[in-house]
Amino acid sequence: MKDGQQELLSFGGHLEVLRRMLFRIIAVAGLIAVLVFCFKEQTFAMLLAPSRWDFVTYRLIEQLLQGVGIDFHFEPYHVDLIATELSSQFMTHVSTAVYLGLLASSPYIMYELFRFVSPALYENERRYSVRVSVTIYVLFIVGVLMTYFILFPISFRFLGTYSVDESVRSTITLDSYITTFLSLTLVMGAVFQLPVLSFFLGKMGVINAELLARYRRHALVLLMLVAAIITPPDIMTLILVSIPLYLLYEASILTLKIKH
Repeated sequence: MKDGQQELLSFGGHLEVLRRMLFRIIAVAGLIAVLVFCFKEQTFAMLLAPSRWDFVTYRLIEQLLQGVGIDFHFEPYHVDLIATELSSQFMTHVSTAVYLGLLASSPYIMYELFRFVSPALYENERRYSVRVSVTIYVLFIVGVLMTYFILFPISFRFLGTYSVDESVRSTITLDSYITTFLSLTLVMGAVFQLPVLSFFLGKMGVINAELLARYRRHALVLLMLVAAIITPPDIMTLILVSIPLYLLYEASILTLKIKH
């Protein structure tokens, strides 16, 4: 501080601040990734849980149905996960640790990014930025949780147990399982930002609530096409993704109405 005013940094000074910020982010994410790597059994027990027939989602559905007098139980099933290359398990372990390290450190990453840009913002812009950042993060986590507890286990159960003939047995590579799981998680986390995107487009005057409401039917068809592209090729997952996407579309309309 100088004469009660924040000292202006040179271009080189900003680069130095950015370098230190990136170093802290890498250090924190790297430390968490190392911890995740060390707790291998707990990590993969969590990641592989959606592939099991007694996953918590299935148990919860059974309890809810039994609560209304319906005696329903999911049939047990088993799908073998295999490794077809010598280094595949180790490399999958490393890449998974890195991904989970970034995911777990994401609140700190957002905090560091906000600290970096906040000096250039006015006080009202800072409060506005905090609300937007929190909303983005919460929606991303909701998308991740929905993938873990609903979309991926149901999709895996359908596709993993689907068979054209009793003589054909499904075996899935570990790399395919983890890659599909992580990619679907990231995609759903990004898709859940639809209300935030609509908010900014509304602020720019590109769209408004009336326009979105007028094209609801067209939007539903488009959202189903998007769901078909980003999900595994089965009708159950398509429906499960299309429903929240449409709800997000309706949330976008409500957001634009509140904005005005």
